[in-house]
Amino acid sequence: MKLLRAAQIAVLPLSLVGCGAIGGMMPTDDTYELGVPRISDTRPVRRGTQVLIAEPQALKALDSQNIVVQTDPLTIQYLGKSQWSDRLPRVVQMRLAQAFQNSDRFTGVGLPGQGLAIDYQIVTEIRSFGIEAPSNTAHVAIAVKILNDRNGVVASERVFEERAVAAGSDNAALVAAIDAAFENVARDIVSWATARL
Repeated sequence: MKLLRAAQIAVLPLSLVGCGAIGGMMPTDDTYELGVPRISDTRPVRRGTQVLIAEPQALKALDSQNIVVQTDPLTIQYLGKSQWSDRLPRVVQMRLAQAFQNSDRFTGVGLPGQGLAIDYQIVTEIRSFGIEAPSNTAHVAIAVKILNDRNGVVASERVFEERAVAAGSDNAALVAAIDAAFENVARDIVSWATARL
C-alpha cells in the first residue's frame, strides 16, 4: 500500500449556483466528482477486444451519495455537508469506463445496456472508499475480476489498494485525498487489465 500526498490533486465540486429555482430551495451539501485518470504506459491488447464495465458491487454503507469517514475499524460516519454527484458505485463505474477508454487500447468500452458484443467484463467490488479519521488518510480498495463473457471463466483477479494523506482537515482536502487514491487505483487497474488481455 502506498502513501500519496494529495495537495495538488484537483477535485471538481459541482457548481450549485442557479439551482435555487428547482423546488425553490438551495442545496446545502457540497457535491463532489471524481477526476478522470490519465492513462499512459499500457500494453497493446488483442485486436478487436471489447470490454464491459459492470457497476461495482458495494455494501449499503458505500452504496449511496454519502462520503464515508471511518472513525475506527468497526464504526463509520459520513462527511458533513458533502456528497458525491451520484451513488458511489455509479460514479466509480463511469470513471473506470473513461479510464479504459482513455487507454486507447480497446475497440470498444461499454456499459450494461449499450448492446456491445463483449469479449470480457470488468467486474468490481468496492471494499473501501473514504477517509480514515484518526490520520486524515484516504483509503480506496477495489477488487477486480476479468470475466470472459463467452464462457464465464475468470481470467484473472486482484485487489487494488491505495492510501493518500490529506493536505488538510477541511472537506475539500479530504475529498481531494480520496480522489488521489482512486485515480492511482484506476490507473493500476487499467494497466493490469491490458497486460492480461
